[in-house]
Amino acid sequence: QVQLVESGGGLVQAGGSLSLSCTASGRTFRVYAMAWFRQAPGKEREFAAAINWSDGSTYYADPVKGRFTISRDNAKNTVYLQMNSLKPEDTAVYYCAARNVFLGLSRTTYNYWGQGTQVTVSS
Repeated sequence: QVQLVESGGGLVQAGGSLSLSCTASGRTFRVYAMAWFRQAPGKEREFAAAINWSDGSTYYADPVKGRFTISRDNAKNTVYLQMNSLKPEDTAVYYCAARNVFLGLSRTTYNYWGQGTQVTVSS
């Protein structure tokens, strides 16, 4: 099992920045990739960004490409999401996810989830 704990959400004005963190514990040696998803009110959860735990390669959804950056610190078992140029439509609960199955980063199947952290962008 892998446990995930997110932090760093909050309220920010449009155009501002926020950084999210997610720390993994448990059987982290079996983690192949980690990702961030988000779910806005009344909408389905959607993929935002993913990172290969081994080589650091990344993959982004089009709505966040060029504005968000995912990174990881293997020593701390932590993945980050730096969010710049935030828009009101980025308002959502952001979830960290991990998987212990080797799949391409464009695949959005994950089997471990955090509890989520709220990000609110005011206009």
